[in-house]
Amino acid sequence: MLQLDPSEISEVIENGGVIAYPTEAVYGLGCDPDNDVAIGKLLELKRRPWQKGLILVASDYSQLAPYLDESQLTRKQLESVFSKWPGPFTFIMPVRPDISKLLCGSFNSLAVRVSAHPGIQAICNKLGKPLVSTSANITGQKPAMSVDDVIAQFEGVIAGVASGALGLEASPSTIIDAISGKVIR
Repeated sequence: MLQLDPSEISEVIENGGVIAYPTEAVYGLGCDPDNDVAIGKLLELKRRPWQKGLILVASDYSQLAPYLDESQLTRKQLESVFSKWPGPFTFIMPVRPDISKLLCGSFNSLAVRVSAHPGIQAICNKLGKPLVSTSANITGQKPAMSVDDVIAQFEGVIAGVASGALGLEASPSTIIDAISGKVIR
């Protein structure tokens, strides 16, 4: 399986490909959040029902803003979100009505994170937008913790793996509802 640098990754993603990449705690699968064909391919590879929705990761909030409906959030709620970013915190936030249902699933919200992981930041900066993020595993299997784990599940069906190392988090990101402040995971 090919090891890809950020410029190669952006080309693959812009052409509708799916890649694996290291995140804060596990390897993720990613694609262009504005390409429903690519999202559908990712969901099929993972065997994940579209109704569950996905996460978007970004290098800064401005990349996520076009997908979100900030008018449903108070200034205090937004300040709470911003106080935890960049970092291993995913927030469930209200979504714009024109966003693909493949991203938000059967919900009127979207899971989003501004990552501090240098690899994710490099990919998103090169793309100029967020990246779809879901753990690199077939639904029901353990998340990939190494390139070998990614190869075991996805060799020949994804374009490659971003070079870099996993972050130091022991578990996937904490998920928080931005409106209620409730910790979901």
